[in-house]
Amino acid sequence: MLTFQKNQLLKDYSTWGIGGPAKLFTVVRTVDEMCEALSLGMRYLIIGKGSNCLFDDAGFDGLVILNKIDFLEQEGGQIYVGSGYSFSRLGALTARNGWKGLEFASGIPGTVGGAVFMNAGAGDSQTCDVLTEVEFISERGRKVFTRSDLEFSYRTSPFQSMTGAIVSARFRVEKCQDAKQHQLDLVRYRTSTQPYGEKTCGCVFRNPGQEGAGALIEKCGLKGLSVGDMEVSLLHANFLVNKGQGTADQALKLIEKIQSIVKEKTGYELAIEVRRIGI
Repeated sequence: MLTFQKNQLLKDYSTWGIGGPAKLFTVVRTVDEMCEALSLGMRYLIIGKGSNCLFDDAGFDGLVILNKIDFLEQEGGQIYVGSGYSFSRLGALTARNGWKGLEFASGIPGTVGGAVFMNAGAGDSQTCDVLTEVEFISERGRKVFTRSDLEFSYRTSPFQSMTGAIVSARFRVEKCQDAKQHQLDLVRYRTSTQPYGEKTCGCVFRNPGQEGAGALIEKCGLKGLSVGDMEVSLLHANFLVNKGQGTADQALKLIEKIQSIVKEKTGYELAIEVRRIGI
């Protein structure tokens, strides 16, 4: 049975450390509990690790559902995993057991559900490359989508225009003796070039073309630019760091400032990748 809390601060469930109170808050650990939460008829928001989200300073006037559906099963080269499972942990675990395909997930903040929803990726790899099935629930019931049913593009999935919840996914992996080393190399590279351990949401802007958003921001001399406690990372310019008591208002003002300067100096219009969650 679900339990509910009132006025739970969303900043405590955000990798950015930003967000006001949720009107109601609950944790789901099974598919049945997710079905129960969605059946309440309330306006809802499903969150996982709280990365790639900018919660409003005023909070969320509805039900926030924290997804903890985190089972994991493997049959040969097929991984069946709950949508609340850590995507980074999945990448590390499979690679260390000698399976390739999900190494790129190591170090990506968020859950499996979030990775499918955003078609998360790194380098030349993205979630849809190894995805074979997605189980989705809505008011109409459960539906299993195969990969051929779904059209993905850069940081975009069809689930972004659907109402309901991703509850599980299947991935295809292959045996490879070099998978563990590849995964370790990726993690070393990311920890040396990205502000791990600091309060960030991941990359803020979509790459507008061949040249990455971070490179464009750096080219404009914006590393270290700040509004209040929100600052452009000195390590990677596509990360905004909450240096203390940063707010959504400060983050948005900094984002707009970056967009304006980059547009003026380079001609590129930077679109945000992070999801803005209004009250």
